[in-house]
Amino acid sequence: MKRRILIAWTLLMTLVNTVNVVAQTPTAVISLWPDGAPTSNGLTGPERDMGDHVSNVTQPTLTVWAAAEPNGLAVLACPGGGYVDVWNGTEGNNMAEWYNSQGITLAVLKYRLPNGHYEVPLNDVHEAMRILKTDAEKYGIKKLGIQGCSAGGHLAATAATHFTGPENRPDFQILFYPVITMDKSFTHMGSHNYLLGNNASQELIDLYSNEKQVTRETPPAFIMANSDDNLVPVRNSIEYYNALQANRVRSALHVYPTGGHGWCANERFVYREQWMSDLKQWLAQIATQLNR
Repeated sequence: MKRRILIAWTLLMTLVNTVNVVAQTPTAVISLWPDGAPTSNGLTGPERDMGDHVSNVTQPTLTVWAAAEPNGLAVLACPGGGYVDVWNGTEGNNMAEWYNSQGITLAVLKYRLPNGHYEVPLNDVHEAMRILKTDAEKYGIKKLGIQGCSAGGHLAATAATHFTGPENRPDFQILFYPVITMDKSFTHMGSHNYLLGNNASQELIDLYSNEKQVTRETPPAFIMANSDDNLVPVRNSIEYYNALQANRVRSALHVYPTGGHGWCANERFVYREQWMSDLKQWLAQIATQLNR
């Protein structure tokens, strides 16, 4: 009995120390395509909500956490989940209070999962950006960045390298342990297969290998990864950073020696205070530029 109690207590403490509970209520939850999306992911049936993540998403939403005293910045967050889930609880909504405390509005995107329809998640990102830019005055937004974790990092980097104009170009990008490439030698194969399918052409692989899509117009980037990440090799972040540098795009790469994968909401992550401090300072510099 004591052993069972100890195990239950350990699990509870792990949960408490891993997930930041969101205390406040979101400003708005917006349906992305109230009249129907222009593309389909081929999924049917109800969405499955597991609390901290969802799957089988067919009705995407944008959850907005508006800053009470906006400093002009907003972040559109794309949670990870290997393109088969969306971990909006631990890689999105959990960051609302932290961003809001800096005057930054956070908008968390529950995007549709591709199910092999690779254009679908990016369609949702572009529509979310259009909505936020349309409501820029309402939320005090002057610069809109994009954030992504893991496979959401791939989606964010895709948005940063596959924009079609000012209306869907992010002003900056924040990437947590991102999947960057679709190159089978160092991608996350689950993300590759759920996004592109098992037998994607080399042309499609190259198109969605974002290290190959960087140009001088790619927005500034703040990238974080761990050397011991056994799920998404750190080479993803390094190759992307090198491509940004080669194109003279202002960028920062922070590689921590330990911590594995998926630590965005982990309060026990050894380098938690460090990444939060570094990212806060980087964002503060962007906000300062608004007033020059």
